[in-house]
Amino acid sequence: MTGRFVLQNVKTVNGIAVDIILENGKIIEIVPPGTGIGDKIIDYKQKVFVSSGWIDMHVHAFPELDPYGDDVDEIGYKTGVTTVIDAGSTGADQISDLVSSYKNSKTNVFAFLNISRIGLKRIDELSDTSWLDEKELKKAISQYGDFIVGLKARISKSVVGPNGIEPLKIARKFSADTGLPLMVHIGSGPPDIREVLNLLEQEDIITHYLNGKANNLFDEKGEPLPEFNKAIERGVHLDVGHGTASFSFPTAEIAKKMDIRFNTISTDIYRGNRLNGPVYSMANVLTKFLYLGYPLKEVIDAVTVNAAVWLRKPELGRISVGDIGNLTLFSIEDESTLLQDSEGEKRMAEKRVVVKGVVINGEFNEC
Repeated sequence: MTGRFVLQNVKTVNGIAVDIILENGKIIEIVPPGTGIGDKIIDYKQKVFVSSGWIDMHVHAFPELDPYGDDVDEIGYKTGVTTVIDAGSTGADQISDLVSSYKNSKTNVFAFLNISRIGLKRIDELSDTSWLDEKELKKAISQYGDFIVGLKARISKSVVGPNGIEPLKIARKFSADTGLPLMVHIGSGPPDIREVLNLLEQEDIITHYLNGKANNLFDEKGEPLPEFNKAIERGVHLDVGHGTASFSFPTAEIAKKMDIRFNTISTDIYRGNRLNGPVYSMANVLTKFLYLGYPLKEVIDAVTVNAAVWLRKPELGRISVGDIGNLTLFSIEDESTLLQDSEGEKRMAEKRVVVKGVVINGEFNEC
């Protein structure tokens, strides 16, 4: 549906009921509930929330890759997510293929460029430093600068091999030379997490910050590491990046107790963990944070406002007259739902997030 239409009797996360009128792809009016006029009216009877379109800061949406690939619309607008950021599926060698693969997709897509030119063609892409080719990296950025939002470095033992912290030092130089921030995957050591934290700067992203691995961000007493606190003070951004192996309920419960709060909630979704869990969808991941006791507004801000601010694309994180329509419609259902983290820990939630529809670049789609 793309003509003039009204999303009637929807609620913002602040609980305010409105009608939103769209025409020719844009939001043209926001009016009191029940007063909107249009060719088509979709009445949600104040049972459905509306937010700006959800943004997933960490996905793997290059369909050619196995296991870390998927079709973008399957993890995008069909699940309520209007914008995805591919988190380093490709490096300089295949970034053009990544861009081409999205040409017929509805979902909005941007990407972090893997610092390794081979990207995820191998899962030890930082084990050979000859693959960290700054000339090719800069060439890719010059060609696809509007598409690339940052650089991705996966700094864990299985990826860096014998190179330890050296790939992150090289990534730090790439960042300085290009002006692009880093998204850094953390996991098993070596390198030690303290070495990683000390190299991160303002606007860099730690993804997987709630993982339960031995090399995580909290000490044996559940206290955040001093280096972690200092990184937060410097303005390092905390991203969930749930994934198959990187979200732990016990770690998340410790973080909440210590008031170490997320900046963005992302899925690290790809075909395997979408179909077989434990991720399934953004809605499932958001349900976990409602279960943990975070307010709805804080949870939704993490996939709208906060993500848009980091991306320097404020229009993606607001509902404003004149903007192209990117909206997510969802309800909070009183339904018992069994949730599972990446380590097999289970929790029973009494409420769950259910996506009802999206407006993607002005076009309405039911979900």
